[in-house]
Amino acid sequence: MQRFLSYENTILAVVMMVSFINPFTSSALTTALPGIGTDYGATDAQLSWVIELFLISSTVTIMPIGKIADRIGKRHVFFFGISVFCISSLAVYFVSSLEGLYVLRLLQGIGSASIFATSMAIVSLITQPERRGRAMGFTIAAVYCGLSVGPALGGFFSYYLGWKTIFYFIAAVCAAAWVIAAVSMTKEEWIVNANGSLDMPGSFLYAVAMIAVMVGLSEIISLWYAKYMIAVGLVVFLVFLYGEWHKKSPVLPVRIFADNRVFSFSSLAAMLNYCATFGISFLLSIYLQRITGLNARDTGLILLLQPVLMALLSPFTGSLSDRINPAILASSGMVLITIGLALLSVNVSFPSFWLIALALIIIGIGFALFTAPNNNAIMGSVTPKYYGAASSVVSTVRLIGQVLSVAIITLILSQSGTAVNADWLADHIQEAFIVFTILCAIGIVPSAARSK
Repeated sequence: MQRFLSYENTILAVVMMVSFINPFTSSALTTALPGIGTDYGATDAQLSWVIELFLISSTVTIMPIGKIADRIGKRHVFFFGISVFCISSLAVYFVSSLEGLYVLRLLQGIGSASIFATSMAIVSLITQPERRGRAMGFTIAAVYCGLSVGPALGGFFSYYLGWKTIFYFIAAVCAAAWVIAAVSMTKEEWIVNANGSLDMPGSFLYAVAMIAVMVGLSEIISLWYAKYMIAVGLVVFLVFLYGEWHKKSPVLPVRIFADNRVFSFSSLAAMLNYCATFGISFLLSIYLQRITGLNARDTGLILLLQPVLMALLSPFTGSLSDRINPAILASSGMVLITIGLALLSVNVSFPSFWLIALALIIIGIGFALFTAPNNNAIMGSVTPKYYGAASSVVSTVRLIGQVLSVAIITLILSQSGTAVNADWLADHIQEAFIVFTILCAIGIVPSAARSK
């Protein structure tokens, strides 16, 4: 019992609790959006910003926050993140407009960035290298548990108690994590560079670039100037990278990517992975309900196959990556995900619930093989000095991949040159799955090449 409640395992439990919250919040809110729209009289386009603002806020702030954590201590920033997430969730009680909810989602994005910029670094610092993969596996399992139960619990809360209770549940989990952390996380602050600069110019350029690109991608169909925003964002990002290369204390240590093959290739593989897979549930939800006529309950049960397998297998694959080269496991996972996506592409033309289930099982196993070992490879490729930056990069590439995935779906499904009917929808869903299959296949290359 004493070993189970060791310092290392207690901190891991806290990180698992807060890792559960982020995906749970996003997946639970998808079921609550209709209720939010009814309460505030919002359109679908307005409701989409409830999700988008959170992603943008997290992506923009995670790198600067990681830099701040290196200076003032990861423990302080970790507690700040939990506190912000908790308080902003409770504050929904006072929200009476959609604009107010937007503000809370921006704050939750900052809280999430503070948590994820530090949590993986903290786990890496308190865990022995030979057990790091196991710890990553349990953390990833918590993420997928949140993803799995989010729609079910979110639907329950929204239907019986009102959508605001989702936020109260989130606040309760955050409060419990805060108390456990306050009691147990007292040994170290994990300060890496107390005298380092915060690189305000670099942080500003990074924020401008990310906002321009993400908003441009999200609104590329509805705003005529969105493509110019993307172009400006990319130019600013190149200026940002050039500046970071020549700075002694950059917000993003760009030289890691040039000097560390494992780190750079693993990060690229992760971005392509999330880009290829984030839209799977969205596309299948539309396909199963609008084309095959399945109801929402049965659709949800089918979609559970993938995240449940991820949650069950990730601790095992994480531990396995402590003994086997993580590149081999992660690359094998990418191959399986590619096969699963290809099966989904075929299924659109030859509908079969069994084929969908088989594809989701293969993707679930592939994801479990990829994520924890890939994270273990990234964190194992850098020295403790760069754990904070590596933790921030892992979360950043995940968020960028998710935004790109949504942008691809938006572009494909917006090509309504003819009447939108079941055949048109099926053709374009198939097109999206083919694009995702190709992206995932491309991702196999950097995943396999990282250790050569």
